[in-house]
This record gives sequence, C-alpha cells and structure tokens, in this order.
Amino acid sequence: MAESFLSQQRFFDNKNYPRGFSRHGDFTIKESQLLEKYGCAFKDLNSELRKPITAEEKSFVLACKGEKEPSNDFEKVWLKYLHCINKAKKFHTLSGGKPQVDITDDFIDNDD
Repeated sequence: MAESFLSQQRFFDNKNYPRGFSRHGDFTIKESQLLEKYGCAFKDLNSELRKPITAEEKSFVLACKGEKEPSNDFEKVWLKYLHCINKAKKFHTLSGGKPQVDITDDFIDNDD
C-alpha cells in the first residue's frame, strides 16, 4: 500500500469546497484526510493523466469507470466526491417566499 497513490502535493477543491473538505459536512474526518492526502493521485488516475502501477491503482481505475463496485476506502471516497461535485446545487433566495406575479396583465383585452 505504501507505493499506491503517491503524490507530492495535497489536494484541494477551492471551487466546490472553499473552506476544505472537513468543514463542509459532506465527508467524515477520515474521508477528508484521504481526499487531501491522495486526491491528486485519485484525480490523475481518474482522468488517465497517470497510469496505474499497483494492483490497488488498477482496481481504483476500474471502479472509477464503473466496471466494478468500489471495494476499499480509496475507491469509495473518490466516487463519493465525484457524486457530491456533480449533484445539483440547491438554490436559496433571501426572501424565502415565492416570486410575486401580477396576473391582471394577462387578462386585459386590447382588442376593443
């Protein structure tokens, strides 16, 4: 396991998780740590910028392609991350109410 998923830098996603993975609430502390430590390798393997070397990395690539069920924490957390960033974001308004529509304009007969 020591040679799998090696990366020289930490993984951050400032677009989707600007305060970090652990502060957002989508991931547990353990999952956040896995993403930060190995996320760059996960991303490169998933996008095929990096070729899998070990059996664990080959298994990871198969799980990313959907050719097998995720079987370890690495595969599960990456697929969870992909699911979280691809789901529709909820939209909240400041007013909290429904927009007001003036329906009287729709019933004015201008043919007179």
